[in-house]
Amino acid sequence: MSGINDFIDNEVKTNDVVLFMKGTPQFPQCGFSGQVVQILDYLGLDYKGINVLADGDLRQGIKDYSNWPTIPQLYIKGEFVGGCDIIREMFQSGELKTQLEEQGIAVRAA
Repeated sequence: MSGINDFIDNEVKTNDVVLFMKGTPQFPQCGFSGQVVQILDYLGLDYKGINVLADGDLRQGIKDYSNWPTIPQLYIKGEFVGGCDIIREMFQSGELKTQLEEQGIAVRAA
């Protein structure tokens, strides 16, 4: 199990923005993952999407890692930000864009 934890830890710490999701950014396989992808794409973010459906250990491992029961999960600069509802609310309020900019991540002027 520690192998999965190490993998997740490495992905989260070596990529500025990581989305653990069902499917891929090109082909989301659940509506919630798709909504987060739309938001990240709208913001013009360069992010890494990791498909939890490709690996059962990863799908459980990310829930254990974050202590959060659902997928998708968004990480920014190594910090767990939230799932679909939280990301959507942060996006609508402008908080997501502000947080990204404060952390030095380029956001498309929208």
